[in-house]
Amino acid sequence: MSHSSRSFRILVLPVIVAAAACTDESFTDPVSSEPSAASLVPAPPPVVVPISFGGFTNSIWPFTGRNFEDAADPINVAFVGRVDPLALRAALLSLDGNRSAFGFPAAAPFDCTWADAIGGIQTAYGTASGWTGSAIQLDCGGYGPLRFHLRLFESGQWTLGGAHFEVLIPGTAEHEVLSWELAEQFVTVDFLRTGLLDSAVPVSATTPISPAPSYREINPLIYNGLPAALVAALGTPLPPVASPVPIPNDGVATILNVARQVEVEPSFVRTDFELQYNQIVPRPFCSAGSQDFVQVRGPVTLSQTVRVTSSRDYIASARIHGSLDVAVPGSAEDGRRARIDRQFNAFITHAGPVVSDRFSQMLLPRPGEPLQFSRAALHLGPRHGDYSLIVRCN
Repeated sequence: MSHSSRSFRILVLPVIVAAAACTDESFTDPVSSEPSAASLVPAPPPVVVPISFGGFTNSIWPFTGRNFEDAADPINVAFVGRVDPLALRAALLSLDGNRSAFGFPAAAPFDCTWADAIGGIQTAYGTASGWTGSAIQLDCGGYGPLRFHLRLFESGQWTLGGAHFEVLIPGTAEHEVLSWELAEQFVTVDFLRTGLLDSAVPVSATTPISPAPSYREINPLIYNGLPAALVAALGTPLPPVASPVPIPNDGVATILNVARQVEVEPSFVRTDFELQYNQIVPRPFCSAGSQDFVQVRGPVTLSQTVRVTSSRDYIASARIHGSLDVAVPGSAEDGRRARIDRQFNAFITHAGPVVSDRFSQMLLPRPGEPLQFSRAALHLGPRHGDYSLIVRCN
């Protein structure tokens, strides 16, 4: 492949967002990461599948989850051997963006470097250690317009990974997943580049564990705005298309056999930026039906801090918040104000990972109208886990 950086630039015009994507899209209010007194150990998922490599075995839910029931992304990468997630993070952060030896062009988005990602907390499950959360998230490409996004989940002698390639939907702070397979290949190449994999058998694969030949779909309104050079890398039909495009998925996860690890150094990184909402989207809660759209405008602030201490404690906190104007498209009626707030917290200590993710979306009432809101909270640690969702419409 040889394309200029310009040819991979996203040229998506404003679109009507008709589908949710990547589960990074909701916004929430701050919440302590401490478990409540009523926290319980969630029940296992209904289906687990075996994975094995050498003397390492595990039985896993083949998905990441939005909670303890609803599947999100396929598990498509699994690490065995020296699988400390902090060391895996450090390995990726140490790489440059030159992947030309593996056939990737020296052009955006394929010449990116890895950094800590802002993204929704997700869950995973393995019988080796039960439910676990994505305390460590990394992206290559920044928040947008295109990025590779990797979530890591501790699971006994394994670390499980959910990787995907996605686009930032114009006029929003939300992403649309474009590929599982391209992201799986990208992560595999980068761990080969680290030199940390076992030279005898660096890479293997699971048996089929997730849906094939595809899993989930791409909104055609977003897909039709992608440049042809990028679509060619996805291995999907050339646009324009009239219906949702299935995302290819071979159902098999890559196993990376990690023989060595890099040193984990103390560090502190802070990230702050702002995105402008200016989009017509489906009403996110209290919807009157599939044709209930609203025009959303205003700034959203995103911030994150990630600290690694000298004792190898990992402490991350991210927030997405804003106050937006919300109106019915084409209506002469005055709009309303909405407040959105999402807080993610993640800790890794000697006891294991602890994560929390809580969001609040609130539509402020006009005189005589009810307050409408949606609030969800996820907490997960080594000995506790709970999820709640409260929606009020009238």
